[in-house]
Amino acid sequence: MTQTMNGSAMARIKEVTTAEVNAAIGRADAQLVDVRDVNAYNGWRIRDEHVGGHIRGARSLWAKWAGYMDWIEIVRSKGIRPEQQVILYGYDRHEVEAVAARFLKSGYNNIAYYPHFLAEWQQQHPELIDRMARWDRLVPAQWVKAFVDGKPPRGCADKRTVIVHAHYRNRDAYLSGHIPGAIDMDTLALEAPETWNRRSPAELKRALEAHGITADTRVILYGKYMSPDNADEFPGSAAGHLGAIRCNLIMLYAGVKNVHVLNGGFRAWTDAGFPASTDDVPKKPVEEFGAKIPVHPEYIVDIEEAKRMIAAPGADLVSVRSWPEFIGEVSGYNYIGPKGRIPGAVFGNCGSDAYHMENYRNLDHTVRESGEVVRNWKEAGIVPEKKLAFFCGTGWRGSEAFYNAWLLGWPKVSVYDGGWFEWSADPNNPVETGVPATA
Repeated sequence: MTQTMNGSAMARIKEVTTAEVNAAIGRADAQLVDVRDVNAYNGWRIRDEHVGGHIRGARSLWAKWAGYMDWIEIVRSKGIRPEQQVILYGYDRHEVEAVAARFLKSGYNNIAYYPHFLAEWQQQHPELIDRMARWDRLVPAQWVKAFVDGKPPRGCADKRTVIVHAHYRNRDAYLSGHIPGAIDMDTLALEAPETWNRRSPAELKRALEAHGITADTRVILYGKYMSPDNADEFPGSAAGHLGAIRCNLIMLYAGVKNVHVLNGGFRAWTDAGFPASTDDVPKKPVEEFGAKIPVHPEYIVDIEEAKRMIAAPGADLVSVRSWPEFIGEVSGYNYIGPKGRIPGAVFGNCGSDAYHMENYRNLDHTVRESGEVVRNWKEAGIVPEKKLAFFCGTGWRGSEAFYNAWLLGWPKVSVYDGGWFEWSADPNNPVETGVPATA
């Protein structure tokens, strides 16, 4: 039934069978843990496996994170408890061993190893494998590298591909090191600094054409995260990867059919050991975008629609801000004076402050495990059956929350583009402060 394994940490854990794993699914005293690359967990067939995705109910705990100082905090945030039987699985034994060693060192003594995920589980229980609905839009660095090397991944040679390094007024971030062949895009090409809203259809058309992007172009977006402690102003501090996700929303709205985001941004590229370039890659403009913008107007709502959604029983306006912003202790931005919240908005909790999105990201800035995000949303009453419009101060964090829901295939999601910046600028709009009565 079970047997002990040889080797340091592996000698202290049990090997379990496919039948035992099947019996453990859904049990409160057991927890499956997937130690593979998060992209494999999401749905990518990194090793050309039978089907992409993870065992239903498994938590994502990438072996790469075993070297992080805050590893045990990641484990606790996932609700993995010492009294549970923790069943690890992955691609390679050495990855499992690294994670098992950290668990054992942290006082988790009931650790098991399931080595038959590829050989047995995927063939015997494909119905018990889950993955993101749009897993292929959130891409691993290895997939991007294939384009850089001039060897497009299987099935991807049919379209022109443009790799875009997004930044906010910071070409130095691009010129100091970027993915080879990537062009740069200032986020202001797609949104107006006066309002932080997306630009007009005519302006978006000109901007996309100037960057060589048509409706049929395959676009790969990424950014370079910078710590707010080392930046002069927001949104420049977080504009790298968050800016890329903001550009993703606006491109989807405009009608670019194949927009992809590098999961984890430029850090994922360097963590994979791939080289950077400092070349200033020239843009190759195109004459015609090829579609009437916006192709998907439903992805962005404006203030009148936001007001209707607040009053509608089947809709929610979701505030992707921090708690201090939500209760009116701070505005969140040095250029927004008013403090408070939109009455009736649901708290979508971005994290600690306006500069962080830790409730939607892992420590390496990859997209957080979808099950964790959905559980947090469900507790707040944010569910896929409703029409949802995410917002924050100026649309950036709202775009990232939208992206999480969009990747899951939630059918009625959008961003309220004006956000708190627009709402609070009109003294006729109602504002609340303090802890809500229902909180």
